[in-house]
Amino acid sequence: MTSVGKKFPDLNVNAMNEMGDTFKLNVLEEAKKNNKKVVLFWYPKDFTFVCPTELHAFQEAMDEFEKRNTIVIGASCDTPEVHFAWLNTSRDNGGIEGVTYPILADSNRNLATRLGILDTTNQHYDEESGAITVDGDNVTYRATYLIDEEGTVFHEGINHMPLGRNVKEYLRLIDAYTHVQEKGEVCPANWEEGKDAMTADRKGVADYLSVHAN
Repeated sequence: MTSVGKKFPDLNVNAMNEMGDTFKLNVLEEAKKNNKKVVLFWYPKDFTFVCPTELHAFQEAMDEFEKRNTIVIGASCDTPEVHFAWLNTSRDNGGIEGVTYPILADSNRNLATRLGILDTTNQHYDEESGAITVDGDNVTYRATYLIDEEGTVFHEGINHMPLGRNVKEYLRLIDAYTHVQEKGEVCPANWEEGKDAMTADRKGVADYLSVHAN
């Protein structure tokens, strides 16, 4: 089930920062108490290959997210200790040294399970032992959530493991949602900041299409 249009789950999850501090972080509360949007992005595993490219890409865009009143939070099912080891591994060695935003350590998978983003499509029940086994590594897909200042999800996207994200697209979506919030207009296909939006009625779409006809 989609999370779009719903409040993000109200759960406290262990997190790690670049200073090595482990603390509880509640994504819903972060949005509401700070009156900020949140981009929460999940990746499968620390110390892998596509994952560090994404964490560095989000770090490189931190100034742009901050300009948009947006908090960046990473997340995986690794433990805080593994996160800290990765944070202390240089970029040249595949590490994420220099990343400054917090990273959730959902090692009990409570939040990932609630969101339905784990790669556990095949579960097997052993009647004799009562045990349940799963195929795969029981880690998350590359799921991304954009959450508004009230804690409501306004975008949800899930990539398969090999497919890295385009960070600029999340900046565009935040710009579009902010435009809707502030102007009350809707944003057509391929809209970017500074381009024409339109009113959500027949006249609005007719006027837009007539101006932008190919």
